[in-house]
Amino acid sequence: MTENKGPLAGLRVLDLSRILAGPTCTQLLGDMGADVIKIERPELGDDTRRWGPPFVQIDGKDSQESSYYLCANRNKRSLAVDLTTQEGQEIIREIAKVSDIVVENFKVGDLVRRNLDYESLKEINRSLIYCSISGFGQTGPYAERAGYDFLIQGMGGIMSLTGKPDEEGGAPTKAGVGIADVMCGMVASNAILAALHSRDKTGEGQYIDLALLDTQVSWLVNQATAYLTNGEVPGRLGNGHPTIVPYETFPASDKQFILAIGNDSQFQKFLKIAGREELAEDERFATNVARVKNRVLVVQTISELTRQKTAGEWLEKLVSIGVPCGPVNNLKEVFDDPQIKHREMEISMPHETADEGKVNLIGNPIKFSKTPVTYRYPPPRVGEHSLEILEEILDYSSEEFEKLKDKGTITDGRLADRSAK
Repeated sequence: MTENKGPLAGLRVLDLSRILAGPTCTQLLGDMGADVIKIERPELGDDTRRWGPPFVQIDGKDSQESSYYLCANRNKRSLAVDLTTQEGQEIIREIAKVSDIVVENFKVGDLVRRNLDYESLKEINRSLIYCSISGFGQTGPYAERAGYDFLIQGMGGIMSLTGKPDEEGGAPTKAGVGIADVMCGMVASNAILAALHSRDKTGEGQYIDLALLDTQVSWLVNQATAYLTNGEVPGRLGNGHPTIVPYETFPASDKQFILAIGNDSQFQKFLKIAGREELAEDERFATNVARVKNRVLVVQTISELTRQKTAGEWLEKLVSIGVPCGPVNNLKEVFDDPQIKHREMEISMPHETADEGKVNLIGNPIKFSKTPVTYRYPPPRVGEHSLEILEEILDYSSEEFEKLKDKGTITDGRLADRSAK
């Protein structure tokens, strides 16, 4: 196992979450060195294990690990325990006693009935930081509803801002990834780190209530603030920007590329390369404010210019004079990009049940100078570490473990060797 040099080494996270928001949060904490104990249902495990294809291949057949599951579950150890049983609940309470952080995303009230909620667990661990992630929060008229990323993108407004305008045949469009979930997980990790800092000063833990809908609204940023400023409901602009022009994709002679011109000086440089310097004196083009007001004319004019060269030609010329621009990459092009390779945004980790003996994953973007992130555990099988965790943390004997396994309270996901696949 890679040596743990992360800034959170020595902290233990009891991870009662599943799907994407919670696992994103706990994977970030794990990458930074925390010991993350992922609690899963016996046999079935995290729902996302079956969200495929594609799956990790075992002797050419689908395994229980989908690529969706792999994306948010490295640097965790899996303990498969049945939380519907008294014995299973007691195991969780015992682990909570010696944990620093709990992250959960059960339906509101579910863990109260099992005495695994914050109020119950803080009685046995006053320093516990307990983070609940739900669709709509623990309070309010929607608190009892289930919340999923797609619903939140719609209800939280981002879909009303994404996609082509109605007059161009567009429709409200969700982002191509579960961005509401991912952003909530990132906010959760940030909140937990702040709570840790507070605990360092006071010795007291606290409860964190995070809602997908709240976090979705929080990152509407300039668009929402514009609405709150002038009361005008913004619409969809395709790839356009509401307050900067030109700032979108444009057609070259072979394919689309991006112009992201942020000021008048950059626009003048573009016009020089395009051979239309006189437009800088045209009052409709001269300033960003004017270009926003004359968006249709400006975009049409620039599109006529950009069609005269290939995307590669434009990018070479514009990059050389400092005009912000770039390609529209597919994912193969992303991971082939020399900058992405240099920044190690694709990693490989050993995986016993993969045919090639490894899985390829997205790297962590954080670059610490003294306490680097580490990749210690590949995404685990269901219950892969059940015995290890119970022996190490709760001092269970092999006999006690076997009794729990025989009852179905615990799943043992170990492999004796690769032939056991």
